[in-house]
Amino acid sequence: GTVGDIENELFLEAMRQMKEDVGRDNIIYIHLTYVPIPHGVNEQKSKPTQQSVNLLKQRGIFPDIIIGRCPDFLTREIKSKIASFCDVHPDAVITGLDVEDIYEIPIIFEQEGLPEIIHKKLHIYSPPDLRKWKNLVDNLKNPDRRITVAMCGKYTRLEDSYASIIESFNHCSAHFRCKVDLKWVETTNLKDASFLGTLDGLVVPGGFGSRGTEGKVEAIRLAREQNIPFLGLCLGFQLAVIEFARNICGLAGANSTEIAPDTPYPIIDILPDIKAVTEKGGTMRLGAYPAVLKEGTLVRSLYGTTEVSERHRHRYEVNPDYHHVLQEKGMVFSGMSLDGRLVEFIELPELKFFAATQAHPELKSRMENPAPLFYGFVRACLGEVKNGMACQEER
Repeated sequence: GTVGDIENELFLEAMRQMKEDVGRDNIIYIHLTYVPIPHGVNEQKSKPTQQSVNLLKQRGIFPDIIIGRCPDFLTREIKSKIASFCDVHPDAVITGLDVEDIYEIPIIFEQEGLPEIIHKKLHIYSPPDLRKWKNLVDNLKNPDRRITVAMCGKYTRLEDSYASIIESFNHCSAHFRCKVDLKWVETTNLKDASFLGTLDGLVVPGGFGSRGTEGKVEAIRLAREQNIPFLGLCLGFQLAVIEFARNICGLAGANSTEIAPDTPYPIIDILPDIKAVTEKGGTMRLGAYPAVLKEGTLVRSLYGTTEVSERHRHRYEVNPDYHHVLQEKGMVFSGMSLDGRLVEFIELPELKFFAATQAHPELKSRMENPAPLFYGFVRACLGEVKNGMACQEER
């Protein structure tokens, strides 16, 4: 429906030319448009669709399928009208229904016959089996238990900042038939984290800069001392190491040089070989990096494999000069880089669940296959104690 925006012109032209590159029988153009129901009229209107399709045709693109976004299923009359004015078959006008949960959309599309249209157009036959998907969606919509998890961050006013984490919990909810209620905690001025004792778990997500870090460290300390399930991601991983260094290793004032450049114990630091790089982008470890998981650890059992690859976006690492100090006091490095130099995963095995990673596993979580660390964390919040490997097979 945004045909006509100057920002899209290059993309539309590229899509037009694509049919010549791949062949007209090997491409489908699907146009998503808006079918409003004006207040007080109670009638679906096709005019916005007609206008956007006309603009699309002026650019040499003739849609094969039109998906009409609407709060109600498109009526037979409106489908026929759109088909007539937009030169598509009535069966190729599909409802893009407004739903409470986006995971219902594949079920709606199957109901509307979208897979059959695609199969005919591309001369393929691969009918989707949505039985498992429907069960997962049913679990999401009809949970029979719930947990409350504190999300301690500093971007909590805009919850979309943590969209991938929210979806990872939704994926876990679908497998456990459990509603995960997130309690958003702004940590900038957090002094007392005792409220965590009434919750089922704590997540400290990623972020940059020093604001709110001391509040997060305090929350991590309470979670460790009171054996509350904890999951740390990126910066949350680094702060968990800092908290452990301060309160277990006795390194008072330990910190990250990102937060306190003059810290006496730079537990988290930019590695020496990249300190000379002045451009910030050049110091960032960005993208997928492999890690070797230690046998017998919780992380290893959750992933069910000896080597994993997760996506990164950070520039500070656990300082190798302090690896031995942390390990002597009981912190387990459950995942390391291939060269054994960088810490990728940590855990405290004596607790219910205390694990963290330098990576962002939420970015690879999927409905059918939740991110392993999130899966294990939610399981711990529910109070379920299972062998990790058995749990991996169950997933």
